[in-house]
Amino acid sequence: MMLSAHDLTIGYRNRVVGSGLEISLKSGEIVALLGPNGSGKTTLLKTLLGLLPPIDGEVRLAGRPLAGYSARERAKRIAYVPQSHSATFAFMVETVVLMGRTAHGTLFSRPSAADRALAARMLKRFGIAHLANRPYTEISGGERQLTLLARALAQEPQFVVLDEPTASLDFGNQGRVLHEIRALGASGHGVLFTTHDPNHAKRAADRAFLLRQGKCIADGDVRTVLNRTQLEALYGTKLSVVQDSDGDESAFLPG
Repeated sequence: MMLSAHDLTIGYRNRVVGSGLEISLKSGEIVALLGPNGSGKTTLLKTLLGLLPPIDGEVRLAGRPLAGYSARERAKRIAYVPQSHSATFAFMVETVVLMGRTAHGTLFSRPSAADRALAARMLKRFGIAHLANRPYTEISGGERQLTLLARALAQEPQFVVLDEPTASLDFGNQGRVLHEIRALGASGHGVLFTTHDPNHAKRAADRAFLLRQGKCIADGDVRTVLNRTQLEALYGTKLSVVQDSDGDESAFLPG
């Protein structure tokens, strides 16, 4: 299965954010989307998800125009984890994760025993089972992000789209999420995630898509695309490079 965009122009009614974009995501593939603030990353994600209509061009899912899928049909195939989420109601963490099951039932149907068992597995997977009966409004930002990841996987999607999934996490939980991204790819999911850290992209992704001022400046294997020259062009700044014992670029640092 594939999620793809063809000659895509993205933006809003009175403002074009990007144009001429071609991007694809296959089952079992992990793609990192990198670019400076304001480059159009989140707008592109929302267009690929069907949350924003394209100004021009087309998004296709499994060979069909995405516009032809209902919201419920999209939710069964694509899960979205936003960069931030404002908690309004004090739902229990377990309840938030169970909300991922609404794509397979109705908003008002009672969760089945199978739904609860799946939610419990997702909570355990992300190390937050002890938070199951805590109000979502009373946990940390990092714990909320892990809860949203658990909710996304409870949807049992084919594709998972994550906007800055490690942004609010501490060092240890960043490693856990990057490990889970790799595990998702290994289990056949297609994963698209945005990041400002090329080291995270290099660790977790198969491909990198570099977006600057709404244009793709590079798309390909992370080992080829993520180099000092490309990243300095992407961010418009000098980088320091840490080399491994073979002289290869192993880590990138600002300045």
